[in-house]
Amino acid sequence: MVSSCLASPAAARGGSALRLQQQQQPRACRVTCLADAGGTGSRAKAAGGFACGLLAAWAVASAPGPVIAAGQRLPPLSTDPNRCQAAFVGNTIGQANGVYDKVLDLRFCDFSNEKDNLKGKTLSAALMSDAKFDGADMTEVVMSKAYAVGASFKGTDFTNAVIDRAVFSKADLEGAIFKNTVLSGSTFEDANLKDVSFEDTLIGYIDLQKLCRNTSINEDTRLELGCR
Repeated sequence: MVSSCLASPAAARGGSALRLQQQQQPRACRVTCLADAGGTGSRAKAAGGFACGLLAAWAVASAPGPVIAAGQRLPPLSTDPNRCQAAFVGNTIGQANGVYDKVLDLRFCDFSNEKDNLKGKTLSAALMSDAKFDGADMTEVVMSKAYAVGASFKGTDFTNAVIDRAVFSKADLEGAIFKNTVLSGSTFEDANLKDVSFEDTLIGYIDLQKLCRNTSINEDTRLELGCR
Protein backbone atom coordinates (compact mmCIF):
# COMPACT_ATOMS: atom_id res chain seq x y z
CA MET A 1 0.00 0.00 0.00
CA VAL A 2 1.56 3.27 -1.09
CA SER A 3 -0.54 5.61 1.01
CA SER A 4 -3.88 5.60 2.76
CA CYS A 5 -5.39 7.91 0.16
CA LEU A 6 -3.87 6.66 -3.05
CA ALA A 7 -4.24 2.91 -2.77
CA SER A 8 -7.30 0.67 -2.94
CA PRO A 9 -6.30 -2.38 -0.90
CA ALA A 10 -8.43 -5.51 -0.86
CA ALA A 11 -8.68 -7.77 2.17
CA ALA A 12 -7.99 -11.32 1.09
CA ARG A 13 -9.79 -12.84 4.02
CA GLY A 14 -13.52 -12.60 4.51
CA GLY A 15 -14.11 -11.29 0.98
CA SER A 16 -14.25 -7.62 1.98
CA ALA A 17 -12.64 -4.67 0.32
CA LEU A 18 -11.68 -1.26 1.64
CA ARG A 19 -12.06 1.48 -0.91
CA LEU A 20 -10.32 4.75 -0.14
CA GLN A 21 -11.27 7.69 -2.28
CA GLN A 22 -9.02 10.72 -2.36
CA GLN A 23 -10.70 14.08 -1.88
CA GLN A 24 -9.50 17.10 -3.87
CA GLN A 25 -8.23 19.74 -1.41
CA PRO A 26 -7.10 18.84 1.06
CA ARG A 27 -5.93 15.22 1.10
CA ALA A 28 -8.53 13.37 3.11
CA CYS A 29 -10.01 9.92 2.80
CA ARG A 30 -13.54 8.64 2.69
CA VAL A 31 -13.63 5.02 3.79
CA THR A 32 -16.25 2.66 2.38
CA CYS A 33 -16.44 -1.05 3.20
CA LEU A 34 -18.01 -3.25 0.55
CA ALA A 35 -19.01 -6.89 0.89
CA ASP A 36 -17.73 -9.10 -1.90
CA ALA A 37 -20.28 -11.38 -3.48
CA GLY A 38 -17.80 -14.22 -3.15
CA GLY A 39 -17.86 -14.17 0.66
CA THR A 40 -20.54 -16.40 2.20
CA GLY A 41 -21.56 -17.44 5.67
CA SER A 42 -21.69 -15.60 8.97
CA ARG A 43 -18.03 -16.33 9.76
CA ALA A 44 -16.92 -14.89 6.44
CA LYS A 45 -19.00 -11.78 6.97
CA ALA A 46 -17.72 -11.34 10.52
CA ALA A 47 -14.11 -11.79 9.42
CA GLY A 48 -14.63 -9.42 6.54
CA GLY A 49 -16.16 -6.80 8.80
CA PHE A 50 -13.31 -7.14 11.27
CA ALA A 51 -10.67 -6.83 8.55
CA CYS A 52 -12.43 -3.84 7.05
CA GLY A 53 -12.64 -2.19 10.46
CA LEU A 54 -8.93 -2.63 11.02
CA LEU A 55 -8.09 -1.16 7.63
CA ALA A 56 -10.46 1.75 8.19
CA ALA A 57 -8.87 2.52 11.54
CA TRP A 58 -5.42 2.35 9.94
CA ALA A 59 -6.51 4.73 7.18
CA VAL A 60 -7.81 7.32 9.65
CA ALA A 61 -4.68 7.11 11.80
CA SER A 62 -2.46 7.43 8.73
CA ALA A 63 -4.23 10.43 7.18
CA PRO A 64 -1.74 13.32 6.86
CA GLY A 65 -4.09 16.18 7.62
CA PRO A 66 -6.24 17.17 10.59
CA VAL A 67 -9.38 15.24 11.43
CA ILE A 68 -11.46 18.10 10.04
CA ALA A 69 -9.77 19.04 6.78
CA ALA A 70 -9.85 22.61 5.55
CA GLY A 71 -11.99 21.80 2.52
CA GLN A 72 -14.63 19.89 4.45
CA ARG A 73 -17.72 21.22 6.15
CA LEU A 74 -17.30 21.59 9.90
CA PRO A 75 -19.87 20.00 12.21
CA PRO A 76 -22.49 22.27 13.79
CA LEU A 77 -21.34 24.26 16.79
CA SER A 78 -21.80 22.22 19.95
CA THR A 79 -24.78 23.21 22.10
CA ASP A 80 -23.08 21.98 25.27
CA PRO A 81 -23.02 24.97 27.66
CA ASN A 82 -19.75 23.68 29.14
CA ARG A 83 -17.98 23.03 25.83
CA CYS A 84 -15.33 25.71 26.47
CA GLN A 85 -14.53 24.38 29.95
CA ALA A 86 -13.91 20.97 28.35
CA ALA A 87 -10.50 22.31 27.28
CA PHE A 88 -9.43 22.29 30.94
CA VAL A 89 -9.85 18.50 30.90
CA GLY A 90 -8.75 17.85 27.34
CA ASN A 91 -9.15 14.64 25.39
CA THR A 92 -9.20 11.67 27.73
CA ILE A 93 -7.78 9.33 25.08
CA GLY A 94 -6.13 11.87 22.82
CA GLN A 95 -3.17 10.48 20.95
CA ALA A 96 -0.69 11.65 18.32
CA ASN A 97 -3.10 10.81 15.52
CA GLY A 98 -5.98 12.86 16.89
CA VAL A 99 -7.93 9.99 18.44
CA TYR A 100 -10.66 11.17 20.80
CA ASP A 101 -13.79 9.93 22.53
CA LYS A 102 -15.74 13.17 22.00
CA VAL A 103 -15.28 16.17 19.69
CA LEU A 104 -13.55 18.98 21.57
CA ASP A 105 -15.37 22.02 20.20
CA LEU A 106 -13.61 25.20 21.35
CA ARG A 107 -14.75 27.44 18.50
CA PHE A 108 -15.38 31.07 19.52
CA CYS A 109 -14.28 30.34 23.12
CA ASP A 110 -12.24 33.00 24.90
CA PHE A 111 -9.22 31.75 26.86
CA SER A 112 -7.40 35.08 26.91
CA ASN A 113 -4.74 35.27 29.64
CA GLU A 114 -5.58 31.77 30.91
CA LYS A 115 -2.49 30.90 32.96
CA ASP A 116 -3.40 27.71 34.85
CA ASN A 117 -5.93 25.42 33.19
CA LEU A 118 -4.48 24.76 29.73
CA LYS A 119 -0.93 23.80 30.62
CA GLY A 120 -0.04 20.25 29.64
CA LYS A 121 -3.49 19.42 28.31
CA THR A 122 -4.12 17.11 25.37
CA LEU A 123 -6.19 18.99 22.77
CA SER A 124 -5.87 16.52 19.89
CA ALA A 125 -8.17 17.22 16.93
CA ALA A 126 -9.72 20.16 18.80
CA LEU A 127 -11.83 22.59 16.79
CA MET A 128 -10.33 25.99 17.66
CA SER A 129 -11.32 28.23 14.76
CA ASP A 130 -12.10 31.82 15.78
CA ALA A 131 -11.23 31.12 19.42
CA LYS A 132 -9.01 33.43 21.50
CA PHE A 133 -5.95 32.20 23.37
CA ASP A 134 -4.18 35.58 23.65
CA GLY A 135 -1.60 35.56 26.44
CA ALA A 136 -2.51 32.03 27.50
CA ASP A 137 -0.03 29.60 29.03
CA MET A 138 -0.18 26.54 26.75
CA THR A 139 3.17 25.08 27.69
CA GLU A 140 3.51 21.34 27.10
CA VAL A 141 0.10 21.03 25.39
CA VAL A 142 -0.48 18.35 22.76
CA MET A 143 -2.32 19.76 19.73
CA SER A 144 -2.10 16.96 17.18
CA LYS A 145 -4.38 17.67 14.19
CA ALA A 146 -5.95 20.70 15.86
CA TYR A 147 -8.01 22.95 13.56
CA ALA A 148 -7.23 26.56 14.51
CA VAL A 149 -8.13 28.51 11.36
CA GLY A 150 -8.66 32.18 12.16
CA ALA A 151 -7.93 31.72 15.87
CA SER A 152 -5.97 34.27 17.91
CA PHE A 153 -2.82 33.23 19.79
CA LYS A 154 -1.20 36.62 20.38
CA GLY A 155 1.53 36.21 22.98
CA THR A 156 0.57 32.57 23.68
CA ASP A 157 3.32 30.47 25.27
CA PHE A 158 3.72 27.10 23.51
CA THR A 159 7.03 26.20 25.17
CA ASN A 160 7.73 22.43 25.11
CA ALA A 161 4.44 21.77 23.31
CA VAL A 162 3.80 19.08 20.70
CA ILE A 163 1.96 20.64 17.75
CA ASP A 164 1.70 18.03 15.03
CA ARG A 165 -0.24 18.56 11.77
CA ALA A 166 -2.21 21.48 13.20
CA VAL A 167 -3.83 24.05 10.90
CA PHE A 168 -3.10 27.70 11.79
CA SER A 169 -4.24 29.24 8.50
CA LYS A 170 -5.22 32.92 8.90
CA ALA A 171 -4.51 32.73 12.64
CA ASP A 172 -2.99 35.65 14.56
CA LEU A 173 0.14 34.39 16.31
CA GLU A 174 1.88 37.72 16.86
CA GLY A 175 4.39 37.41 19.69
CA ALA A 176 3.68 33.71 20.29
CA ILE A 177 6.45 31.59 21.81
CA PHE A 178 7.34 28.22 20.29
CA LYS A 179 10.45 27.55 22.39
CA ASN A 180 11.62 23.92 22.17
CA THR A 181 8.30 23.10 20.50
CA VAL A 182 7.65 20.25 18.08
CA LEU A 183 6.07 21.82 14.98
CA SER A 184 5.81 18.91 12.56
CA GLY A 185 3.52 19.06 9.56
CA SER A 186 1.66 22.18 10.75
CA THR A 187 0.49 24.84 8.31
CA PHE A 188 0.58 28.62 8.72
CA GLU A 189 -0.89 29.87 5.46
CA ASP A 190 -1.78 33.59 5.66
CA ALA A 191 -1.10 33.55 9.42
CA ASN A 192 0.34 36.57 11.25
CA LEU A 193 3.76 35.47 12.55
CA LYS A 194 5.15 38.86 13.52
CA ASP A 195 7.63 38.72 16.43
CA VAL A 196 7.07 34.98 16.94
CA SER A 197 9.87 33.15 18.77
CA PHE A 198 10.99 29.83 17.31
CA GLU A 199 13.94 29.27 19.63
CA ASP A 200 15.08 25.63 19.51
CA THR A 201 11.93 24.67 17.63
CA LEU A 202 11.91 21.16 16.16
CA ILE A 203 10.66 21.45 12.59
CA GLY A 204 11.26 19.45 9.43
CA TYR A 205 13.12 20.87 6.45
CA ILE A 206 10.09 20.92 4.15
CA ASP A 207 7.91 22.47 6.87
CA LEU A 208 10.61 25.08 7.44
CA GLN A 209 10.66 26.00 3.76
CA LYS A 210 6.91 26.56 3.80
CA LEU A 211 7.11 28.55 7.01
CA CYS A 212 9.82 30.81 5.60
CA ARG A 213 7.50 31.84 2.76
CA ASN A 214 5.29 33.68 5.24
CA THR A 215 5.95 37.39 4.63
CA SER A 216 4.86 38.48 8.12
CA ILE A 217 7.96 36.93 9.71
CA ASN A 218 10.40 39.68 10.65
CA GLU A 219 14.11 39.59 9.89
CA ASP A 220 15.26 38.52 13.36
CA THR A 221 12.88 35.56 13.31
CA ARG A 222 14.01 34.59 9.83
CA LEU A 223 17.59 34.48 11.07
CA GLU A 224 16.50 32.42 14.06
CA LEU A 225 14.79 29.92 11.77
CA GLY A 226 17.62 29.90 9.26
CA CYS A 227 15.42 31.06 6.38
CA ARG A 228 17.38 31.72 3.19
